[in-house]
Amino acid sequence: MKTAYIDYELCETVPVVFIHGFPFSHEMWKPQIEELKNLFRIVAYDVRGHGKSEVGDGRYTIEFFVNDLIELLNYRKIEKAVFVGLSMGGYIALRLAERFPERLKGLVLCDTRSEPDTNETRVKRSESILAVKKDGTAAFAKNFVKSVFAAETFEKKPEVVEFIRSIIEHNSPLGIAGTLLALASRTDTTPALATISVPTLILVGEYDTLTPISASEVMKQRIPNAELRVIPHAAHLSNLENPEFFNSALIEFLQRIV
Repeated sequence: MKTAYIDYELCETVPVVFIHGFPFSHEMWKPQIEELKNLFRIVAYDVRGHGKSEVGDGRYTIEFFVNDLIELLNYRKIEKAVFVGLSMGGYIALRLAERFPERLKGLVLCDTRSEPDTNETRVKRSESILAVKKDGTAAFAKNFVKSVFAAETFEKKPEVVEFIRSIIEHNSPLGIAGTLLALASRTDTTPALATISVPTLILVGEYDTLTPISASEVMKQRIPNAELRVIPHAAHLSNLENPEFFNSALIEFLQRIV
């Protein structure tokens, strides 16, 4: 599986690997990459079926996404890294931590959760698969952005909304449909939270309704010595809605552990 990635080796530190959310690409991390690339070694990549990575047959699971990440780490000769995952990226990072704990130096979980989908959410994902196959990515993107941004982001940062809408629109309908199936079938990583032994930072937007603060609090309670920071003026895409606060919290954490 061909995986598109960038690797900024400007600094000799433990790599910081960014894992994007659904249905975006590594470009969603642009504010973080620009701010951090002169401080840390930054790796960001497109998950299978997203961005410039190969779409394949559209039959995906979270396990495949984890396998792809391990292959990328091995290819770049990265033994350990700090993994920063948002939403779906968090699901991938949590399953990575469960399957390959020896590859983690640290963990940053952003606007994500450890619990699997509810039945209601699975039904909604099925409806989304039908919608994207019938109406295409442009219509899907237009509806999707309504659920991931705070109201004030639409008012004060319309360029950010347009940025994400464009990323979604340029993804493959097959890749989006396949990823929806993967998300709906993912395992419950909650029982494994107590086994995470690396420094962990949890970030969540104060207005996030998809993965609310309560879901982050569950992870904080179960991951030993985890830290939780709530990002003001942000919903599900907290790294883009309030990048100043997000970056400050992230850099402070990374400087302590890298």
